Amino acid sequence: MAAQHTRLVAAVLAAGLVLAGCGGGAKSSASGEIAKLEVMAPADPGGGWDQTARAVQAAVTGAGLVKSVQVSNVGGAGGTVGLQKLANEKSESYLMVTGLVMVGAVETNGVDKRLEDTTPIARLTAEEEVVVVPADSPYQTIEDLLKAVAEKGQGVSITGGSAGGTDHILAAMLLKAKDIDPAKLNYVPYSGGGESLAALLGKKVDAGISGVGEYKEQIKAGKLRALGTSGPTPNPDLDVPTFKNLGTGVELINWRGVVAPGSISPAAKDRLVKLVTDMHASPQWQEELKKKGWTDTFLTGHEFSKFLTTEIGRIKPVLQDIGLVK
Repeated sequence: MAAQHTRLVAAVLAAGLVLAGCGGGAKSSASGEIAKLEVMAPADPGGGWDQTARAVQAAVTGAGLVKSVQVSNVGGAGGTVGLQKLANEKSESYLMVTGLVMVGAVETNGVDKRLEDTTPIARLTAEEEVVVVPADSPYQTIEDLLKAVAEKGQGVSITGGSAGGTDHILAAMLLKAKDIDPAKLNYVPYSGGGESLAALLGKKVDAGISGVGEYKEQIKAGKLRALGTSGPTPNPDLDVPTFKNLGTGVELINWRGVVAPGSISPAAKDRLVKLVTDMHASPQWQEELKKKGWTDTFLTGHEFSKFLTTEIGRIKPVLQDIGLVK
């Protein structure tokens, strides 16, 4: 009887350990690797980085990859305030949204913490840029607009987002492609696409640059005329050529991705890359892409690191040309 009692107690204890192990696995995550993920949008709520962070949150939790995903906002200085916070972050389950705008902001703000100090995880999405003019503008082509800048200089105004941002960089790249002195660029920055759109429709500026999504409806309505787009292939929603196909050689996408603290271990990096890769393959993420109208430009790990290095190398000289970086 004593032996039977001992075996019974042992069986009960073993079953309890199994159940405890199952419970622990559920608490850690559905993948058994990351229990809680933190995602920082280095900007105020509502913008593209914030939307990306919350799309990651929705897809990761919706696909059951991680049970808990917390999103935080750390705005300021083109994302470089958030970049500084990331440098001091000790968690190995932490991601920060980044993108082309931050590449420029690091240079123009002269900060001591750079994207090279982070651990690149993945490029996620991209949006191409479009150059537009009012529908009754005399400039019928991008060649017409650039010729006018060459001849009139500051007499031709081009609006877009913040100084040193994607729109400003594209304007400078187009001038450089035609050997036009960057000092001739009269760039009028606005904090948002709505303000630049109002300036265009009010004939306060001659041309505008923004992401396709900002101007698409006004182009379709016939109030603006698109002169070209900056992506590698023609935009399916707009009947205009790419700048690359127009012979300028200019190609620029406003990409967004995620990086982790530079201090994380190789194993933690592998876990995050796997998590984001699984998220990318999920129906939940594909639905987010469709809902937001984002172009899928997924790239991970080493390939993303190479891309980031190339972007930093080509953007800095452009900012130097327009006098924003010494």
